[in-house]
Amino acid sequence: MNFTNSKKWLITGLVASSTLGVALVSSAFTGGSSAIMAEYDVSHEVVTLGVSLFVLGFAIGPLLWAPLSEVFGRQKLFITTYGAMSFFNAGVTGSQSIQTILVLRFFAGAFGASPLTNAGGVIADMFAPSQRGLAMALFASAPFLGPVLGPLVGGFLGMTAGWRWVLGLLATFSGVLWIVGSTLIPETYAPVLLRRRAKELSKITGMAYRSNLDIDRAPVQLRAAFVTALSRPWKLLFREPIVFLLSMYMAIIYGTLYMLFGAFPIVYEQHRGWNQGIGGLSFLGVLVGMLFALVYTVPDNKRYIKAILKNNSRAIPEARLPPSILGGIAIPVGLFWFAWTNSPSLPFMASIAGGVPFGFGMVLVFLSVLNYLIDAYTIYAASVLAASAVVRSLFGAAFPLCTTQMFQNLGIHWASCIPAFLSLACVPFPFICYQYGKEIRRRCKYAAEADDFMRKLSEKSKEEVPEINGQIDDSNPGTHVARPESPPSILSRRSIHRVPTVEYEGNPFDIDRVNTRD
Repeated sequence: MNFTNSKKWLITGLVASSTLGVALVSSAFTGGSSAIMAEYDVSHEVVTLGVSLFVLGFAIGPLLWAPLSEVFGRQKLFITTYGAMSFFNAGVTGSQSIQTILVLRFFAGAFGASPLTNAGGVIADMFAPSQRGLAMALFASAPFLGPVLGPLVGGFLGMTAGWRWVLGLLATFSGVLWIVGSTLIPETYAPVLLRRRAKELSKITGMAYRSNLDIDRAPVQLRAAFVTALSRPWKLLFREPIVFLLSMYMAIIYGTLYMLFGAFPIVYEQHRGWNQGIGGLSFLGVLVGMLFALVYTVPDNKRYIKAILKNNSRAIPEARLPPSILGGIAIPVGLFWFAWTNSPSLPFMASIAGGVPFGFGMVLVFLSVLNYLIDAYTIYAASVLAASAVVRSLFGAAFPLCTTQMFQNLGIHWASCIPAFLSLACVPFPFICYQYGKEIRRRCKYAAEADDFMRKLSEKSKEEVPEINGQIDDSNPGTHVARPESPPSILSRRSIHRVPTVEYEGNPFDIDRVNTRD
């Protein structure tokens, strides 16, 4: 993608902000939960459904919006879905019954899942694999920063102005992001861009032009894209041990994050007597840990680039995993720390500080594991990421519903230990993948096929000699530009010829549904 670096980072910031906005909407709802309980005379579990159903809607994203983006492009889908989410948020603000609130929250989450799925695709469209580490870190941290910021924003506003003001602010915020994003985020998906250019050339020359991508492989059909999007993630999840173990690991961490939205009010508001606004400040420890993790990604990205250079510029999937090993240790440390320092008899800072290693480890594990899955499965990366996203969304929806009963029956110490023990049991997973991942991938059908595909592509690219006769600003690295269907004739200088690639720079978010078959 021949954008300037400043434009690429502007777009990255916008898509990351749109993702953060969705995540913020998911959790800021808790700031008005007490007022909603009082107004509609419902239990805490019923109000918690407002969070759980929103997160459950996230499970739709990889299965619905990803294939649609391949057919219609990123830009149109963002404008449509983010606008719908903003309108559903506005509808929640004016709701007159708890049933309406819950239904609209689910649809807001379902439409809001689009940027969670496709924003990563936008980044992958613009940056080569060796350059997208920091951009992906910025994007991938947004789904965690948003939920942590939600209680901080919603707590004080809900306490002083009421729950409708909380939801009104969320609707306004998402609406502003929708307008800004619709105006400034361009189309970045290469097949759509090249198809548009082919149409322009057809009008100019009077000849029928088609994109090389559409000639070398048929354009993606909506039905075929949906069949693959709905079936292949489950095959990968249950047939590939690496995908299953790491998806479950991330799901447990994600579920734990959303469980804290119910746990922290119990620990700090019920047991310590804090008000709702001050109670939201208990998430500052987790936020600080996340910021430390983002800082850590800068030197770690340099380490990864050195590892690639040592391997003849070919990515090593296992080289992505060292941060997840460190983060995997930090998570149970932070959770056990919180579990046994959250007594009202101890200083509040002792337990809040336990959120720092948890937030630090959570971001490191997610960034590391997601990049590992992309590198290990390349041509199947979109389906792997979809499987992981669906599982963690289900866990994120379920964990908050169990929190209140668990803390009432087990107490604040042992209830807090349950996610700590679960994360402790998962600590070996990154170690195993780092030490034995290469051998495991050889024995797994899809991982072996992906590795074989990349090896052959690398060998083929070394044999090809690039013949560059022209280029277009809309081209994406690793794609071909338009050529005419009919025999060549005397054309204008705008005629464009095929540009062979010498390095694979494809988009891992889309390649499996475009280039492969079951």
